[in-house]
Amino acid sequence: MSTDLLAGFSALLGIDAVLSGETAAPYCTDWRGRYSGQALAVVFPQDTQQVAAVVRLCAENKIAIVPQGGNTSHCGASVPQPRGAQVVLNLSRMKRIRALDATNYTMTVEAGCTLANVRDAAVQANRLFPLGLTAIAQQCEIGGNLSTNAGGIAVLRYGNARDLVLGLEVVLPDGRIWDGLRALRKDNTGYDLKQLFIGAEGTLGIITAAVLKLFPLPQSVATACVVVRDPAAAVELLAHLRATCGDRISGFEIISRSCLDLVFLHISDMQEPFATRHAWIVLIELSDVLQVQMDVFLRAALQAFGDGVIEFEVTMNKELAESWWKLRKNISEAQKREGISVKHDVSVPVSRVAEFITQADAALRAAFSGIRIVAFGHIGDGNIHYNASMPDPKHNTGFIARSEREVNRIVYEVVAQLNGSISAEHGLGQLKREEITHYKSALELELMRNIKHAFDPHGLMNPGKIV
Repeated sequence: MSTDLLAGFSALLGIDAVLSGETAAPYCTDWRGRYSGQALAVVFPQDTQQVAAVVRLCAENKIAIVPQGGNTSHCGASVPQPRGAQVVLNLSRMKRIRALDATNYTMTVEAGCTLANVRDAAVQANRLFPLGLTAIAQQCEIGGNLSTNAGGIAVLRYGNARDLVLGLEVVLPDGRIWDGLRALRKDNTGYDLKQLFIGAEGTLGIITAAVLKLFPLPQSVATACVVVRDPAAAVELLAHLRATCGDRISGFEIISRSCLDLVFLHISDMQEPFATRHAWIVLIELSDVLQVQMDVFLRAALQAFGDGVIEFEVTMNKELAESWWKLRKNISEAQKREGISVKHDVSVPVSRVAEFITQADAALRAAFSGIRIVAFGHIGDGNIHYNASMPDPKHNTGFIARSEREVNRIVYEVVAQLNGSISAEHGLGQLKREEITHYKSALELELMRNIKHAFDPHGLMNPGKIV
């Protein structure tokens, strides 16, 4: 069967577009090195018709398909499972920008376009595509960004990935092609089908192209690095700034001392933003506002909060601003070099972010003496990356093996009590597929499974992910 299948793929795509055996192995392990599986083949279609042909061939032979883009998933969504007959369908060769309509503020792109290339193409047309995953923008691809409903640093102003899409083209599990590439702001003609595929992690169909929203390119950007007393002060500062300057805030990121220490340890050419070491800093970005205005806003905040805001610096200099943002962008890489940790991508209402950090910190430290907590993220939309490990590498591996489940339970219980979500922007994938059953109602899970069955009755689309 597998020999005939490989021959079929080669006939459809060409021999150079089909990998198997050892040559397929790099595509079967995830970016974090946590999940590995096996694939009968990895195939590289060049257009939507080839995707559809591969899907039809797999459907006829009851072979499961794992859609894959840049393979930067944090939850094992884009790699095959260890067992079962599966084919990885990699979309990286589908990287054409089909159309850019600057007047309509839209761009139609194929799923294999990297986020960096999409952003660059928008800038060349004096437009902005605001999805802000700058740490992996060179590797991640639009199909994966939409399939996981990616977030990033600009959600506060522009929304998640699903808010940046007007239309989709999708290959369904039976190989039919749904052409929903409409560049309309208003289309009130029934169910919004595209939203079913965004965030579905390839379990309902394969996104092959999308119509993306573009925005005016900011004419000026001011960036501030602010020392805050604690997360509660950061939340108050955000509320004050939003009331003062509205939606011109395009980024509001919090970084803890433990994050900075790891960055300084593992990443070269990094330096403290202030002469004094502080426990918490916030990075703020405002678009289309002058530096003097930003300075006034923050000075008003300093007066309003007393010791809540301790110190700050404002700049419109790109180099200085980028040096601050590198502190934020390199946290994940620094953690990766430090070693494994129990990672959480959670969200709570913005007003309860400080409660979450305080309660989760206290519960974990009570349960595990000496635990190191690395907390950072998008405080502007309530999404905190909250990771736990032991500082001593000799003890950390055993700690993860023994205690990961209990750490998750403690953190997720706090999240649930605050009416939050255990996955804010990374998705469920393999990592949280079982965990989510404890935090969604039976009815909600039933509805999700019904949708899955309606689109994919044979369970061939990215099996073992989400539901």
